[in-house]
Amino acid sequence: MNIFSLMYHDVVEPGAWESSGFSGSGAAVYKLEREEFGRHLDAIAATGVRVATATEPLADGSAMLTFDDGGVGAITLAAKMLEKHGWTGHFFVTTDRIGTPGFLSREQIQEMRRRGHVIGSHSCSHPTRMANCTREELQREWRESVRVLEDILSEPVTVASVPGGYYSRAVGATAAEAGIRVLFNSEPTAGVSRTGECLLLGRYWIQRGMPPGLSGAFAAGRLGPRWKQSALFQIKKLAKAAGGKAYLSVRERLLKG
Repeated sequence: MNIFSLMYHDVVEPGAWESSGFSGSGAAVYKLEREEFGRHLDAIAATGVRVATATEPLADGSAMLTFDDGGVGAITLAAKMLEKHGWTGHFFVTTDRIGTPGFLSREQIQEMRRRGHVIGSHSCSHPTRMANCTREELQREWRESVRVLEDILSEPVTVASVPGGYYSRAVGATAAEAGIRVLFNSEPTAGVSRTGECLLLGRYWIQRGMPPGLSGAFAAGRLGPRWKQSALFQIKKLAKAAGGKAYLSVRERLLKG
């Protein structure tokens, strides 16, 4: 089975990079301006692909749209724009940030769920390198974030995404222990695997400035763009493993430059 999941982060008004979600140049590269995001959605719609959610029975060839971090742009822009196409998305919330400036409030999370969107965990604190957390730290990140969201929504929370793209077996195992049944990571793959009782889905990432047609190509499962991003991911994965914290420092300096 192949599921073509796209990873967005935030949608903002023109130039308003600090208005929603995490601050800084590293976060801003994943934020799309409103009109740019609209062109991406139009490109997906033009393919005719079925846009589904992970709370439905998985259907081969479906596309899924996901949004990380829990910035307020999720409700002010992204959700509304999805709804114009008749789509619902997955919105993954960093629970320690709920109600703080630039992030969703409890009431906004409840409103998005009432409108049919999937609300999931993006950990409590959004660790910079989650795969380096101890097992006890991972258990807290998943269990506490799930507890907070279930208290807000009064329903089970069974979907999550991994912060920062730092996935490991321990990350998946502790998510499954916390009741997560579908976990998205940042590896650009359409394959579906399993860790315990939890399904693991990859995602194709979208950054500011990427051609809108790329979202359509990923959603439709076109091989060329998928292979290219997969190769880039493997290079970045090796750089992250070799560089550790130094990789993050270099990346931040390059983005600021």
